[in-house]
Parts: sequence; structure tokens; C-alpha cells
Amino acid sequence: MKTQELVIYRNFKYQELFDQMEQLLLGDKREASAAFSCANQLIELAVTYGFNGNLYHCFLAFCLANHENAYSTSCEISGPAGGSLDALAQHDFRIFKELFEYDVCTLDLDGGKSSGIWSIIADYQAARENSRVFNKRIRDRIVVLAESLERAASVKAFQREVTQFYMEVGVGKFGLNKAFRILEKDEQAYIDPITSIEHVYLKDLVGYEIQKKKLIDNTEAFIQGREANNVLLYGDAGTGKSSSVKAILNQYYDQGLRIIEVYKHQFKALSDVLEQVKDRNYRFIIYMDDLSFEESELEYKYLKAIIEGGLGKTPKNVLIYATSNRRHLIRESFHDKRQLSDDEIHANDTVQEKLSLVARFGVTIYFGAPEPKEFKEIVKTLAARSGVQMSEEELLFKANQWELSHGGLSGRTASQFITYLLGQN
Repeated sequence: MKTQELVIYRNFKYQELFDQMEQLLLGDKREASAAFSCANQLIELAVTYGFNGNLYHCFLAFCLANHENAYSTSCEISGPAGGSLDALAQHDFRIFKELFEYDVCTLDLDGGKSSGIWSIIADYQAARENSRVFNKRIRDRIVVLAESLERAASVKAFQREVTQFYMEVGVGKFGLNKAFRILEKDEQAYIDPITSIEHVYLKDLVGYEIQKKKLIDNTEAFIQGREANNVLLYGDAGTGKSSSVKAILNQYYDQGLRIIEVYKHQFKALSDVLEQVKDRNYRFIIYMDDLSFEESELEYKYLKAIIEGGLGKTPKNVLIYATSNRRHLIRESFHDKRQLSDDEIHANDTVQEKLSLVARFGVTIYFGAPEPKEFKEIVKTLAARSGVQMSEEELLFKANQWELSHGGLSGRTASQFITYLLGQN
């Protein structure tokens, strides 16, 4: 098979389907059910990723878009690779262009009878707009890539289209997803995409304008390649700290911002994570939600070394954003304050060691509980956005009753109150 001659583009995520489709289109029908199996897999991929149009071409375009290799990652950073790498990629694109020229509709012909299955797959109409994996922008861009590769008049034109995609969108999991988590297996850290992200935006967060501006200014400096600081968002529960970070991701995702969520038990893996992202053409926020340490927990030492103080230099394309209900992340006790103790003569050193973690965050942003007047404004704004039909007097009276028994004044309490009202209708 021609695909066995590929040099750079090998070992695809869906390699088995890739090989089966070529065998079918070359006329290999040794197994009668093979065509139906391939059709099933293409349809499942269409539902998962939101593809429409010619599903075979979408599949090939997805293989190119999702394949991280020497050529694709080079194009992601600096455009056309040039030199021998460019020539080797062109060899592979010649094979891909031949694959695009196969007509899947010919698979409908069986003893002069047409089942029509592959004609439907060649012009597939998605049942719904949503994708379980990609956002609409990425989904549409892959479909457009498939259509442009189908029309490419030459191998060079084919290569230009793929290279342009890498430059504009990126490649692989970092290009096609916005948020990630860390999975640890066999003492190695794997960066795994999170496919369901809350669609919250800064305009959705009522109030806290000063706090949001500080976060925006720092993030914009970061994605524009200027100097920026690690950020600690601290304050009362339910005030929008975590939502602000999610909103920042959604606002600047299309400018190359990505986020990796890390839990404190994974701090040992941070060095490995930084190695995996340091040469990619994205800006990464290492996100730590609800960060705090008890006296017995020593993971903060790993974090201190990563932020500042270790021998290795933190990559320029990485910042740390953390949220916490505590201003001082490590719990202190009166024991720490004693001038002398039985087991520690230099007690002040212990205190300073614990305070030094917060000092490594160049920007600290305080989110305090709203005043009663601010809480009422949040309730009114959220009610208007949600279409709640109720007089202002009744709305605020019920909101006051709700907050007294549901956690006090906070944006989260206001949001939960509106959700309750909507559930009553």
C-alpha cells in the first residue's frame, strides 16, 4: 500500500481505520463486512468531532491536523519548515493527495446495485451543531481544510493548505483543545485534553472590575510576549476567582492561550510538564484551583522551586495562576510564632519559609464578598440575563431570604438563587 511509504506521517491515532480505508478503496474486499465497519467508524467520528460534508476527507484532514511530528510542530512555530524537512513532507503529501482523489461513492457499487451508504457519507449532514470534543471554530476549520485539500490542484498547493492550517490553528492536542489535565502513569506525566469546558466569559462576571482588569492586563502582556507575573487570586468563597480564570481562557484561547490544571499531589510532575510544553507555540497557564497546604503537607516546596529558585529556568511561555481562599497559602500556627521552642531555635526561619511561597506570585488579586448593595446588583443583573419575570421588590426580598440560609453574600449564592428561580417555572 502507498501509505506504507509515508516517512513523516506515521502511527496515526486512528491508524487501523486509516489502513482499512485504503484497502477498501484499492478494491480489497476480502472481508464483506469491512466496508460497513469503516462506515460505522467514520460516522462515530463525525458525531464525536462534529464533522460534516465528505466524512472520508474530513477524516484524512483530521489525521493531518492531529499528527504531531517534526514537520508539523516546526510549521506551528515558524511557518514553512524549509530545507530537507520540507522536501520529505512533500513526499508524504503526494501520497495524501492520492488518497484524497479516491471517490468513496464507488464503494456503493456491488454487483451493479448501489446501497447508497457511501453516497450519504460523501455528503454527510450533521444532526446537530455541537461537538463533544472540539469547539465550533476548530471543527469548522478542519472541515474547511478538508474541502480545500480536495480542491488542491498540485502537491505544492496541498502542502500550502496544510502548512497554513498549522500556522493558524496549531497541531495535535494543543492546537485542537484549550484545556488539559495531568495523568500520571508509570512515573511519567501525560498531558490529557479536557473536552468539556464551562463557557463563562468575563462579561458574565458582574462587578469586580478592578480585579478583572488586573488579570486581563497581566494575561495580555503574557500572550503578547511581554514580561508577566504569576498570579494568585485569593479571597472569600464564591466570589468568582475560578470563574475569572476560566473566562480568561475562553477570551484568549484563539490567541494561543492554553491552560493545564494541576493538583498539589502532582507537583512532582511539574518539571516533566514544563519540558513537554516549553518549545510549543502556545502560552500555557498552569492552573491550581483552591490551593492551600496544611502544616504536614510539604508539596509546596516543589512549587516554590518551579516558580523561582530551582536550577532549571521556567519557560517563557508558562505562567502559574492559582486560586485560594487563604491569603497565606500554608497554614500557620502559634507554634510558628514562638520565639523559641523545644525543637526549633530559629522560629522566624519557619515563618519566613511559609510566607515565601506567596511572595513568588508577582500579582495577587483580592476577591472579597460583595456588600449588600453589590449583592443586590448581581442578583438583578443575573435575573435580567436569565429572563426572570418578577418585580424587583419581590426578587430582592426572596434573594435576601435565600442568602441567609445558603452561604451568605457572594456571586455564587446569587447564581444559585437564580438557578432556583428558573427551576420553579
